[in-house]
Amino acid sequence: MLAKLSAIFADIKFQHTVFALPFAVMSAFIAAGGMPEAEKMMWIVVCMVGARSAAMAFNRIVDARFDVNNPRTQNRALPSGRVDMKNYWLFLIASSALFVFAAGMLNNLALYLSPVALVIVFFYSLTKRFTAYSHFWLGLAISIAPVGAWVAIREEISFVSLLLGAAVVFWLIGFDILYSCMDVAFDRESNLNSIPQKFGVENALRIAFASHGLMIVLLFALLQPVNELGILYGAGVVIVAGLLIYEHSLVRPDDLSKINMAFFNVNGIISVGLMVFIIVDCTWF
Repeated sequence: MLAKLSAIFADIKFQHTVFALPFAVMSAFIAAGGMPEAEKMMWIVVCMVGARSAAMAFNRIVDARFDVNNPRTQNRALPSGRVDMKNYWLFLIASSALFVFAAGMLNNLALYLSPVALVIVFFYSLTKRFTAYSHFWLGLAISIAPVGAWVAIREEISFVSLLLGAAVVFWLIGFDILYSCMDVAFDRESNLNSIPQKFGVENALRIAFASHGLMIVLLFALLQPVNELGILYGAGVVIVAGLLIYEHSLVRPDDLSKINMAFFNVNGIISVGLMVFIIVDCTWF
């Protein structure tokens, strides 16, 4: 059983929580106007782990029949036979229950919204079957992190949380388009949809760049309504803009060999780095 659980955690890439969790932490610090309560932060982290684990498990379950034919994914736990469907469903149910329980430990609004959040994060995995704009749905799913963290701290949904959530949406759209460029040929053969598949890799890279430009605009817009953010945060956004430009310099229509570096390394630095700037700005200045 432990071997299967270990295979599932490896399969859902638990370490990729680094993409969404920092934005939840940022939102929590802004909502609290400084350091949030330790207990609330603990339950926010548990919510993040539960929701992401459930979402990734659902993705692996519904995509298993495609993954078995895709050279990039055929070694995942389900298509390779290391874990069977029953155990994956048990993991999905347990992760979903953990998320709902943790949401209930935060406040009533978080509890009431938890099923809605699960529907959104599950629905993303089905979107490639009928729309090229699945990247938007992934962005919407990940944007639950900052909006949900705000709900956890203040028991409300505010303009600031939606603004930060919108920045996350366009961040995800941009780098998910880059990542999807690796699957263009397979997506066409399997009748799966994506922006690179619909518009071609060159145009997809332009759309990704524009999306990241909108992210930077939205991040700068946070300076207006959030008094806790100042010059240090602004400097952090400038650095993020530089990293995004570097990310796009790594990927060319005729050379996609550095997509993994652009996707994993640069975006991990962006999310964690921006979180550090916001924490310092909210607590020390």
